[in-house]
Amino acid sequence: MTTMTDTSNAARFREFKMPDVGEGLTEAEILKWFVQPGDTVTDGQVVCEVETAKAAVELPIPFDGVVHELRFPEGTTVDVGQVIIAVDVAPGSDDAVPAQPAAEPAPAVAAAEAEPEAPKGRQPVLVGYGVAESSTKRRARKGTEAAPAAASAAIQVEMNGHGPAAVAESRPLAKPPVRKLAKDLGIDLATVTPTGDGGVITREDVHAAATPAPAPVQAEAPAPAAAPVAAAPVASGARETRIPVKGVRKAIAQAMVGSAFTAPHVTEFVTVDVTRTMKLVAELKEDKDMAGVRVNPLLIIAKALLVAIKRNPEVNAAWDEANQEIVQKHYVNLGIAAATPRGLIVPNIKDAQDQTLPQLAASLGELVSTAREGKTSPAAMAGGTVTITNVGVFGVDTGTPILNPGESAILAVGAIKLQPWVHKGKVKPRQVTTLALSFDHRLVDGELGSKVLADVAAILEQPKRLITWA
Repeated sequence: MTTMTDTSNAARFREFKMPDVGEGLTEAEILKWFVQPGDTVTDGQVVCEVETAKAAVELPIPFDGVVHELRFPEGTTVDVGQVIIAVDVAPGSDDAVPAQPAAEPAPAVAAAEAEPEAPKGRQPVLVGYGVAESSTKRRARKGTEAAPAAASAAIQVEMNGHGPAAVAESRPLAKPPVRKLAKDLGIDLATVTPTGDGGVITREDVHAAATPAPAPVQAEAPAPAAAPVAAAPVASGARETRIPVKGVRKAIAQAMVGSAFTAPHVTEFVTVDVTRTMKLVAELKEDKDMAGVRVNPLLIIAKALLVAIKRNPEVNAAWDEANQEIVQKHYVNLGIAAATPRGLIVPNIKDAQDQTLPQLAASLGELVSTAREGKTSPAAMAGGTVTITNVGVFGVDTGTPILNPGESAILAVGAIKLQPWVHKGKVKPRQVTTLALSFDHRLVDGELGSKVLADVAAILEQPKRLITWA
C-alpha cells in the first residue's frame, strides 16, 4: 500500500527545474516571482523572471495545476537543474506532500557508489548531494497523529546549498560544477579542506588543493611569497556601498578580462568630416520609403561598416585557439553595444549583410528598444562577428574598445560635433567625428585593419559610395 500511495503522490505533484536558458549556463538568479502558493497556473504561463550571465529571461511553466511551493525566494542564485517550484497537478484530492525524487549520482561516482534511495516523503535537497538519511515518514493524513517535531527538525537542510546541512553520509559536499573541476584537475574531494559555509567545498578550495607546495629553497634564497588570503566579507556602511558582482555584470567582467588578455588588441583612429552623411540622414527622415523606422547616423555607420566588410572580408573572422585555425565568416552578425540598467549587453543583427537600408533601420530600432526593456534573449546575443559601440551618445570623442570574445573587430563611434575644418581650401564649420577600430592582431594585420577603417571613413565622408561600392 505504501508503494501505491507514493506513486500516486509522485504523479500528483510535478516539479519544475531551473532550465539552461542560454548556451551552457550553470546558474541563474530569481529576480521576481509572478505566482504564489495557492495560485492556479496553466501550461505556458510565465511564473518567474530570472537573470542569467547574459540576460533577464521569463520562465513559463510547462503544465497546469496549483502552485504548491516556491523553493527559493527572490534574489537567490539557483543552479541549473535545481527544482524551483512544485505544482499540484491534481488539486482537490487527498492531502499529501510531493515526493522528492532520488538525487542523481555525480558523474564521477561509480554505480556501486551511487547514493542510497531517498526515503519517502518530502525532504529538502542540497543540490548535488542527494537527500539526507532519516527515519522520517510521509506526513500523516488528516485525522491521524502527526510525526514528532524533533524527527522533522533532524532532517532539515537548507535548500540553497549555502547553509549548514545535516548529511548523514561522509561524502564531501560540493556543487556539480566544483565536482567537475576537481575531476578535471585530478583532485580527490576527500582530500580537500572545505572553507565554504556548512563545510561545502568551493572552487577556490579545489584550486588550492591543485597548487603544488613550493619547492625547498636554499637558506640564502628569499622566502616564497605567502599565498593570498581571501578578504573577510565587509558589510556596506555609510561611507561605501558594496554591490554583489553577478548576472550580466559578472559576465561582462569575465568576458572583458578574457578578451583583453587573450587577443592582442590594436586600435587605430581617424577623424572624418561627416557633413554629407548628416545631410543624408535628414533627407532619409523625410523619405516615404523610410516611414515607420528610426533614421539616425548610426544607421549609415552600420551600413558603411557592412560595405567595408564586403570589400575586406578577411576582417570578419575568428581565432580558433583549440584547432589553431582562422575561421572566416561568410555572414555578418552585427553587434550593437547597448547600455541597460543591468549593464552593457551586445545583441546582434543576424545576417545583417543581406538587409536593405529600411530593413537594417527596423532591426536597429527593435534591437535597441528590446534591450532598454530588458527583454533581450540570450540567443540575440550569441554568435556576433563584428560590433559597433556608439560612445558619441555620451558626448565622448572616442575610445579604445575591447573586443567581444570570439570577434575580430569592434568600431567605436565618437560624438559628431560642429568643428572648424578645411573644406575645398577654406576653413568652414563642418560636422566632424572620430572613429576608432580595435582588432585582433593575430588574424588582422595593420594593413587590413587600416583598409577597413579607411573605407568606413570614406563612405561617411561621401555616402554616395554606399551605392558605388555596394
